[in-house]
Amino acid sequence: MTEGKGREVSGRVKEAAGALKGDDEMRREGRKDQKQGKLEQARDRISDAAEDVKDAFKK
Repeated sequence: MTEGKGREVSGRVKEAAGALKGDDEMRREGRKDQKQGKLEQARDRISDAAEDVKDAFKK
């Protein structure tokens, strides 16, 4: 599991725990963590695509 996916999953857990406890701050933190995780995953995909393009020009 990548760091981004891990952060997204932990954010989901944190948001759910906040919902169960009635803790709005924890829910917000969970949503923030999920967004950060998704951004990290997108960054990784872009980086991988850039590497693929770079490798294609080497051949």
